[in-house]
Amino acid sequence: MRPLRVQLLSLFFLLTLITSVFAQKDDEIISVDSSIVVMNATITDGAGKAVSGLSQKVFRVFEDGVEQEIVSFSSEETPFAAVILIDTSGSMEQRVSLARSAAIQFLNGLRIDDNAAIYNFDSKVTMVQDFSNSRDLRDSFYDLKADGMTALNDAIFLAAEVLSKREERRRAIIVLSDGADTISKKNSDKALQAASAVNATIYTVDMSSPNDRSSGRPQNQGALKNFAEKTGGRFVATPGGVAMRDAFKRIVEELGSQYTVAFHPANTKKDGKWRSLEMRVERPNLTIRTRKGYKAPKSS
Repeated sequence: MRPLRVQLLSLFFLLTLITSVFAQKDDEIISVDSSIVVMNATITDGAGKAVSGLSQKVFRVFEDGVEQEIVSFSSEETPFAAVILIDTSGSMEQRVSLARSAAIQFLNGLRIDDNAAIYNFDSKVTMVQDFSNSRDLRDSFYDLKADGMTALNDAIFLAAEVLSKREERRRAIIVLSDGADTISKKNSDKALQAASAVNATIYTVDMSSPNDRSSGRPQNQGALKNFAEKTGGRFVATPGGVAMRDAFKRIVEELGSQYTVAFHPANTKKDGKWRSLEMRVERPNLTIRTRKGYKAPKSS
């Protein structure tokens, strides 16, 4: 039998190794091939309607203020992959049924080649249904109950990780939540970086009660708006009835009719720094929604 001191040293090194592994896991960033940058963009007119029929020649893209050469352009309707994230934390006790209805509204708008997966999140993130085009939902979808804390950032990070394995170039994360994160291991920046890395557009739907007058509501709504704005998505205010149906119809239409532009970045440094992105269209009175940037890979 080994002396007690040797056993204690062995235990110390083992614990150090375990701590190191978990620290690396917590700091992980989803890595993607940065040799080509893809930007999916929604172009709308003054009335908020999607604009189609624009040609490549009216598009210009910039990285850190430097214009880039477009190497790929697509404007046709293209299938997309989406992950629906349903908040089932304790704060959603009175709103889970509405969130369930919202998810069904989105699924009903899918076209034959579109695919969506459903996850719920409270203190943890759990898959409810894997990617499919089916409207036939598992019993577990209807059994969702509100309980526990809110791991919103972790849910978005996981959704990005799941989407990174999909072949579709158009990807989306649909968040149905009141926006209050209380337990995530990832912060909102890590979640945003993950979504940007896989070029996922985030659409956030505020599921808080219209009667909520709490002091934290503006901050929670701000978090949801930030996820949508930074990725070129849309923030949908507390939905209900016809407004909810129309909002999800518009989201599905947007995802199917986006413009996809790609370029090889002139800056090839692997310095791990944030690169800002900008897209311009040489047509007046149009609104462009696309992701605001991405994090360059870092040499090991």
